[in-house]
Amino acid sequence: MNRRYQTHPFHLVNPSYWPLLGSMSGLTFTLGMAMYMHNYVGGGATVLAGLGLLFLTMYVWWRDVIDESFQGHHTKTVQLGLKYGMVLFIVSEVMFFFAFFWAFFHAALSPSIEIGAVWPPLGIEVLDPFAIPLINTLILLLSGVTVTTAHHAMVEGYAKESNGALITTVALAVVFTIFQGLEYEVAPFTIADSVYGTTFFLTTGLHGFHVIIGTILLAVCLIRQIKGHFTKTHHVGFECSAWYWHFVDVVWLFLYVFMYCWSGYMPS
Repeated sequence: MNRRYQTHPFHLVNPSYWPLLGSMSGLTFTLGMAMYMHNYVGGGATVLAGLGLLFLTMYVWWRDVIDESFQGHHTKTVQLGLKYGMVLFIVSEVMFFFAFFWAFFHAALSPSIEIGAVWPPLGIEVLDPFAIPLINTLILLLSGVTVTTAHHAMVEGYAKESNGALITTVALAVVFTIFQGLEYEVAPFTIADSVYGTTFFLTTGLHGFHVIIGTILLAVCLIRQIKGHFTKTHHVGFECSAWYWHFVDVVWLFLYVFMYCWSGYMPS
């Protein structure tokens, strides 16, 4: 669309193949996971193909959105719409986690006779909340500080300081993911060990998946910041990524308090 003849502040996007490509990548990945879990030949290769298509979709779609921004299509009205969309997405994610916490509390607050009428269930040795979980909590809290520092530095026009804070945030996110994987390796129970093991691994695993997503978002923002894409007044992509990261931080605090501390030390 030629901006010289546009009489409204909205952006009508051009037809795109990327939603179709994204749907195909999701279908391929899901099919591959099902094949892999049932030990079918080619399951792993299908998973990798789905992930490859997914990352390709992310690259070309984000590229087009960035180009739209450079062309001046992201007016104040469009930016506001993008922010509303991110807020609604985060709200939907809150509801997603709410369902898993509901399952956890349903079992924990009124333990059934099948699990020994106690919480944690009989035979379950919970992880020490003051070991790796506490370290990861401090890491995420620190990452929330650094991403906020990066935002303030960006608004003030200190690009170098913003880059440093954002690099620190991404590094902390990677360390968190590594520690989470190490915790899974040493956990004395599995996802098949009663309702505790199921809710623990599903909820913390889902959170870990969101950490990876947030890390990718912030890494992309870091690349864009280094390339000079963001200005003091126009950095919606970074704002939305920072909001998402704060959401990840808050969810972890609930996980730490209830999945680790409450389950390990509070009476049934």
